[in-house]
Amino acid sequence: MIQAAYLHIPFCTHICHYCDFNKVFLKGQPVAEYLQAMEQEMKRTVAQFPAERVQTIFIGGGTPTALDIRQLDFLLENIHRYLPCTVDKVEFTVEANPNELSREKLQCLKDAGVNRLSIGVQTFNDTLLRRIGRTHQTRDVWQAVETAKAVGFTNISIDLIYGLPGQTLEQLQKDLAVAFSLDVPHISAYSLIIEPKTVFYNLMRKGKLSLPSQDEEAEMYEETMKQMQQHGYVQYELSNYARSGFESQHNLTYWNNEYYYGIGAGAHSYMNGIRNVNIGPVKKYIELIEKGQLPYVERHEVNERERMEEEMFLGLRKIEGVSKQRFYEKFHRSLNDVFGDVIAKEKANGLLEETETHVRLTHRGKLLGNVVFEAFLHVS
Repeated sequence: MIQAAYLHIPFCTHICHYCDFNKVFLKGQPVAEYLQAMEQEMKRTVAQFPAERVQTIFIGGGTPTALDIRQLDFLLENIHRYLPCTVDKVEFTVEANPNELSREKLQCLKDAGVNRLSIGVQTFNDTLLRRIGRTHQTRDVWQAVETAKAVGFTNISIDLIYGLPGQTLEQLQKDLAVAFSLDVPHISAYSLIIEPKTVFYNLMRKGKLSLPSQDEEAEMYEETMKQMQQHGYVQYELSNYARSGFESQHNLTYWNNEYYYGIGAGAHSYMNGIRNVNIGPVKKYIELIEKGQLPYVERHEVNERERMEEEMFLGLRKIEGVSKQRFYEKFHRSLNDVFGDVIAKEKANGLLEETETHVRLTHRGKLLGNVVFEAFLHVS
């Protein structure tokens, strides 16, 4: 059963130095035609892959809030027209830049049933913000959160990044202190990953990017986990922390390895056992839709072995780990029957632990998660 829908807005007013998502500069782009193409993709996708009711909707990017109010209205109206959801029961998230959240846009989102905001903060250090290519300043975050609360948003998440070029542990501690003072119920904190085809990747190849060492980055992660716990935020996934009841249900769809729609240029979907990747370039996406097609450039039917592997490396991102009962219900085989040798090895390495109901990462395993995830791939 399809649980969620992701919609991709690839337009940005500025490209951040670390971003490798499918995105283009907003200026000169066929935004209206793109939104019309998204409408047709929604219509055709739901007709071909019906769902009784999606539990979560997430509009990401790019930068969804780069759209003007008229464009946002058009998109939001079509979401309600084509996606099967109950307004008062769906978790409806929109990603936002702090300096693009006017009161008018916030009211537009609220009136259309959006009930969760994910605000890209990254850091509260204005020097670091400029260094990573962000266009907002710390004061914009305060203004955005204050206005969002005034409009009626209670479910607000902010994103932080640590391990930034030249960042120190002390600067991270200051970032966390400011984050806690905002009094929002959800905080994501990710380590910086240098991806190909980004400004930072090119700088790194030229030896012009000064990053914290692996030990310093690990210390930042340890500090983040400690501070979150002290301030009442429960770590429910490797990089995500929430007050009780404010966990991201949309992201849990991914980590629980459930089905979801993916609409828009470069979007991914997982429906009826098939993983699809949409074509990335905006104009090529529009062309395929105008030809009456769905915009898939990659389709992969996931076999049972791959599904079991995915269940492990996605599920182990959750702090509770992988449920033995859920694994059995999905695959009609016990977790230890399939992966017993790998689990035993990683337990001996101190990276996994086992309870009566779950297999999960240890504290040390959280620091070396990718090592554990890789251990479950291509196991004979």
